[in-house]
Amino acid sequence: MVDRAEMDTHWFEYFPGHYMWSQAMMMAFGLATWHAADFGDVDRVGRRLKSRLGDNDAWHKEWRTIAEEAEERAVDAERRGRAVTASDAFLRAATYYFLAERFLSHEDPGKLDAYRRCLACFARGAAVAMSGVEKVEVPYERTHLSAYFLPPSGGARPPYPAVVFFDGLDICKEITAHYARELNRRGLAVLTVDGPGQGESLRLQGIPTRHDYEVAAGGAVDYLERRKDVDAKRLGIMALSMGGYYAPRCAAFEKRFKACVAWGAHYDYHALWIKRRQVMEVGGSQISAPKFHLPWVLGVQTMDEAMEGLKRFTLAGVAKHITCPILITHGERDTIVPVENAYRLFDEIASTDKELRVFKPTEGGAEHCQIDAVQVGLGYMADWMAEHL
Repeated sequence: MVDRAEMDTHWFEYFPGHYMWSQAMMMAFGLATWHAADFGDVDRVGRRLKSRLGDNDAWHKEWRTIAEEAEERAVDAERRGRAVTASDAFLRAATYYFLAERFLSHEDPGKLDAYRRCLACFARGAAVAMSGVEKVEVPYERTHLSAYFLPPSGGARPPYPAVVFFDGLDICKEITAHYARELNRRGLAVLTVDGPGQGESLRLQGIPTRHDYEVAAGGAVDYLERRKDVDAKRLGIMALSMGGYYAPRCAAFEKRFKACVAWGAHYDYHALWIKRRQVMEVGGSQISAPKFHLPWVLGVQTMDEAMEGLKRFTLAGVAKHITCPILITHGERDTIVPVENAYRLFDEIASTDKELRVFKPTEGGAEHCQIDAVQVGLGYMADWMAEHL
């Protein structure tokens, strides 16, 4: 007989025992909320891959195939004047193209081609689905970071409070833009940025990540301060997964932010990767990205170089500088970033207005970045940010 309590405390693994692929599937299922994926499409790809578990070339092929099918539907609907249907299909295609490239090496030409197709499809879909969206450039050193500015929905009047939203280790602004819509619904403008080491900035411009992410955040704030439709005195910072290091770091040293959300906490990213590397070396899949991804993000050639670079990615001695209101969300059963990281970060934050929200298995959201119940976690964060700006 099935133990109901056990059922309630274990997330749905599409590919049991293979975390990396299962997490990506859950992200795809979650995006159906914003018409950026379809349950049937995702399941169809999953069933085709069941017998080829761990074959990342097969993963690429199947997602690429269904992306092309969605794009063809979008083009046909657009030709018939069916703008909404076309928009939805373009957004699905963008998601599927990104999933297709997700586990390919950056040395594989198929990766960049799929991402370019993702960008093109997203632009055509977002133009209809996301009213007022703008593709913008955020100043960064001698170049720029690519971003989308999404104004609030529902008739909010400018100047708006705004949130800078960075990605994590292995997603892009074409994904976070959908999450940003929950902030838009609550009267907040959002600037979704592919920061250093992320999305378009990494893939098309070759900009690696850095430990002092407040440099990138400062450029985003500078950009928002120049917009007449933004209230520059009401700015927040938010990021997910690896961004659980970036956002607190930015809040600590970029004092123009008035609120911060760490969607999945980090404390010592180097220490975390010591354990992840051990998993990789024995062929384990309890990680979210392939072994070649981290060196690429850091702009180095080898894993040893990447590990050395990560020594600076710690919030020890940093958290004490966070004085603005801050919310940390974390899953109680997060297996790739144990919840102890969230408690440790929370304890060291100096702000008197701080909250740690740990989601439990019985309520949903207990996995990494609430991937098992994204609406549960995202709604809580969006409400909190709206109340603090």
